[in-house]
Amino acid sequence: MQGNRQKAQGKRQKWLLPLCAVMMGCSQSGEAPPKPVVAVKVAPVQTQDVQISSTAPATIFPREQASIAARITGPIRYLRVHKGDSVKAGDVLAALESRDVVAARGEAAAALADAEANLQKTSAGTLPTDIERGRGQLASAEAALNQAQKIYDRRSELFKLGAIPGRDLLTSQTDLAKAQADYDVAKKSLELLKTQSGERDIAIARARVEQAKAHLAQADAQLSFTDLRSPFPGTVTDQFQYPGDMAQPGTPTFIVMDLSVVTARAQVPESQVGQVKIGQACSFTSSDATVSAGSGRVTVVNKAIDATRRTVEVWCEIQNQSAAVRGGVFGQATFITGKVPAAVVVPLAAVQFKEGTRTGTVMVVDAKNIAHQRDVQAGETMGDVVRIVEGVKPGETVVTEGSYSLPDGAQVKTGEASKKEAGKGEKVEKEP
Repeated sequence: MQGNRQKAQGKRQKWLLPLCAVMMGCSQSGEAPPKPVVAVKVAPVQTQDVQISSTAPATIFPREQASIAARITGPIRYLRVHKGDSVKAGDVLAALESRDVVAARGEAAAALADAEANLQKTSAGTLPTDIERGRGQLASAEAALNQAQKIYDRRSELFKLGAIPGRDLLTSQTDLAKAQADYDVAKKSLELLKTQSGERDIAIARARVEQAKAHLAQADAQLSFTDLRSPFPGTVTDQFQYPGDMAQPGTPTFIVMDLSVVTARAQVPESQVGQVKIGQACSFTSSDATVSAGSGRVTVVNKAIDATRRTVEVWCEIQNQSAAVRGGVFGQATFITGKVPAAVVVPLAAVQFKEGTRTGTVMVVDAKNIAHQRDVQAGETMGDVVRIVEGVKPGETVVTEGSYSLPDGAQVKTGEASKKEAGKGEKVEKEP
């Protein structure tokens, strides 16, 4: 048995000797193992005109919004619209119970008719009792004056004939003067009564007509308040009450929004708002990027700063005829503040940014397909490209895919080279 073991060890030694010789020969040849080649995708550094922009969080508001509430208290009789319906300016949205208001209006109309009839009667010349009494007093004074005049004339003739003494003539002259004064007073009093009483009565009658008209107008207003109308064209975005509910001031029944034009109200940081001006172009994109409004214009740049957030509110007004943007949507507003001609740009995927900064690195591929890491300073981002302020030049090639953890100085092959190499490999595999 021991002899069998010695024979097996001898055979193993004979088999290991050639293998060791081969391995020692390889190690002594001095050839280095080949470097790995990494497949990447690349893109050229290009130039294009770039718009300088500033972004800020924003919320969509309608151009107009109204909470439709009743002006009077009353039960809702019926609704003509519901949540989601489109309405025009002046459309009746709901009607309240109005029988009591209709009755009050009828009473006001009757009172106006009575006041107008009274004014017509007064203006036609109907005189009060005071004027009739004044006419009687004037007639009595006139009769007394005529009698005193006759007595005076008679006594004057008798005095000339020497039939009466001068004392009697003086007495009749005094009576005539008194009668004349009484007549003048009665005549003046009647004139004053006619003038003052007539104008006063007519003025009172006219005032009563105006008062009745005011009461009728108030009744008409109360009747109009029983219809809840839309103040502008828009959409019913909320409904709070239903038929039978008690409508009252301060409790809205509907909310109507005009979303034909929307306003993105953005909170722009204090450090960036100096570049934003009224009239500049702007746009809005929702936070989930599912809604993108068209281009608009800056209409408001607030003059006050929010002391808590250190931001300034800026309004971007955007046409929304297709109703693609809904009220209350949150997202990001972009304000175009300038333009840089022939700016250097690279795909956004080519830059690995340092967190919280606009600096980063790119992998630049040279003519020998060697990748070199290079620091860059980035500017504005426009979709899937970014402006490079410093670090690369037009015409250079940067890695857009496969640069993560790629070491500096690595050998790479582009997408096109990879395809060629893959084709060669297939041919070799097919050869016997």
